[in-house]
Formats: sequence, structure tokens, C-alpha cells
Amino acid sequence: MPRENSESSEKLYETYYMRVFSYAMTLTGNRTSAEEITQETFFRAISKRREFRGDSDEMTWLCAIAKNFFIDETRRQNKTEPLPENEAIPDTGKSLEQSSTDRDTSFRIHVALHALEEPYREVFELRVFGELSFREIGMIFGKTENWSRVTYHRARLKLQERMMKS
Repeated sequence: MPRENSESSEKLYETYYMRVFSYAMTLTGNRTSAEEITQETFFRAISKRREFRGDSDEMTWLCAIAKNFFIDETRRQNKTEPLPENEAIPDTGKSLEQSSTDRDTSFRIHVALHALEEPYREVFELRVFGELSFREIGMIFGKTENWSRVTYHRARLKLQERMMKS
């Protein structure tokens, strides 16, 4: 590989690794699976870099690759194979009572989020966990920026309603 391509590949990886990894975590909820998706995303992106037309920005392109890989892997696993257990959460120095409350609240949020229908759940996860802009989210779905704003707002309202009920 010529040095110029190697440098641009390194720059792509260094620039977007954490954002792609965060997005993969929103898809899987599992660190090991998210790492696998992230690595495969960059492998595919670097392998097919010349095919990138620039119709969207690189982050949107990388998220689309990650999402497609995740969908393919989920289908391949036939949806019956259980995902590996999540890794233990590191000690944050909080009291046991505070940690328990935080975990309970976090669990309730994730249960409510899991129950959200699509596209609300994915738009919410892309915005909050993936830290994508509304423009990027719209591009992933092939919709407008305004569509992603409205969908995100509706997702937040639906989550708030579900949290009030539980």
C-alpha cells in the first residue's frame, strides 16, 4: 500500500474510531461485539476507500457500514444464539446505594428504550450514544435533517411517557 493511502487510512481510523465504537455499542450493548463491529467497519472502509464517492461525510459512511455489518451478523446468528454477557462495570468510587440507584435508573431507561419501535429507538441511540448530528442521522436513513429532528423529539417524548408509567 502506498504511504499516502496508509496515512489517510490511519487518519480515518484515528479520527472516527471512538465515534464508530460508540455507535456500535448502541447497536449491540456489548463491548466485545462493538469492538468486532468497529474493527470490521474500518477494515471494510479502508479496503473500499476508493469506492467512497463523498456523497455523505465519512462518519455517515462508516455508520452505514457498521449498521450493515451488524444486521448481517444478527441474521447470520439466526437470532437464537445468545449474545455474550456484558463485561463488568468498573468501580466509579460511588457508594453502593448510589450505584444501585444509578443501575436501576439505567436499567429502566434501557427497558423503555428497548420497547420503542423503530425508527425512534435507532434515531435516539444514534443521537445520544452515537453523538451524531441530525444531518448525519438523516443521511443514514435517507431522510432529511428535519425528519431526524422530529423523530428524535418524538422518541424522547415516548421515552418520557414510558419512564413515567414505570
